[in-house]
Amino acid sequence: MKGDYQELVDEISALLGVPATLENRDFGLVAFGAHDSDDTTAMDPVRTRSILTRRSTPAVRAWFENFGITRATGPLRIPAAPEAGVYRDRICLPVRHRGVVLGYVWLLDAEPGPTDRQLDAAMDVAARIGALLADEERAGTDLSREFGAVLAAGRGWQRDMAVAALADALGPDADGLHTVVCVAPWPDGSPAVRTIPSAAALTGAEVPGRSGAPGLAALIRLRSPEVLDPALGAADRLRGTAGETATAGIAVPRRGLTELADAWQEAAAAARAAAAETRYGPVADWPAIGPYRTLTALAPDAPPDPAVRPLLAPAQRDLARTAEVFLDRAGQASRTAAELGIHRQTLYYRLSRVQQLTGLDLNDGEDRLLLHMALKAARLR
Repeated sequence: MKGDYQELVDEISALLGVPATLENRDFGLVAFGAHDSDDTTAMDPVRTRSILTRRSTPAVRAWFENFGITRATGPLRIPAAPEAGVYRDRICLPVRHRGVVLGYVWLLDAEPGPTDRQLDAAMDVAARIGALLADEERAGTDLSREFGAVLAAGRGWQRDMAVAALADALGPDADGLHTVVCVAPWPDGSPAVRTIPSAAALTGAEVPGRSGAPGLAALIRLRSPEVLDPALGAADRLRGTAGETATAGIAVPRRGLTELADAWQEAAAAARAAAAETRYGPVADWPAIGPYRTLTALAPDAPPDPAVRPLLAPAQRDLARTAEVFLDRAGQASRTAAELGIHRQTLYYRLSRVQQLTGLDLNDGEDRLLLHMALKAARLR
């Protein structure tokens, strides 16, 4: 499919005598024509970024959409705006199929410019691109439906049938190496089913996570279990759609499809851990989340332990933080005081208050374990 797009973009470049760039409707780069001109203004910041990062920024997208490209049915000329990083005039050819805009072909405009006849021929090619994009979107929707069915099915014959249907839809890719990415929370109003804009990503579907909040699950093809770059790239792009507060988790890679449901639970757990602990970053992989591998398996609506509940009140935030750091540092007073920036005597006073509130003995191993796990679990709520 990628080769088909490239051939059609090259055909438009040849028709008009200028390099062409094809982006999907989300401004993700699909294909671009070679540029061999000595004119340095042709590679302005906007075009350079699109080619190098394979995506335009939200600000660039908004700027171009202000000219009505989403409603255009024919070639649209857009003037240069150096302050926006657009050094050359542009011609936008909307790529549509059955009236729906699916992408854009971008051309550099210069005097004397292409004739109406040339532009009509280029629009005919753009229509062929639109048909390809529509076919790909339909295929992605079908895969997403089958993928979502696997993750939602209970154990037993229902899941076996769902896995068989997904394997049939994927064809030879079904036996390859995959991982699952979870991005959560997934915003209301976004498409429930998406095809992920990555050559390594197969499909995505919206499914509920253990926390009850919806998350987007993406099935990602990998070449090696040690190289997670395709999954990391897909996670970053999807987080850009979901919003600044979204986090992502990546499951342990697996071959075949039989353990996809388990992989989804790992990815969802890693996304929750990333939201709970900023040290994991906005994207966390399952092996790296330590105790949260166990904590995320607990019921999300389980009430806190009665002994620890008083410590979780907003008024006791400093005491809870002190206790957590103390336990994270294996009970080493000097390291705890240094990290919290308090005097050691202040630390001892706070720890005594923790014991009074909870009734737990910080010299007892089981009490310390209970307190530590309860404080970590509270981060997941």
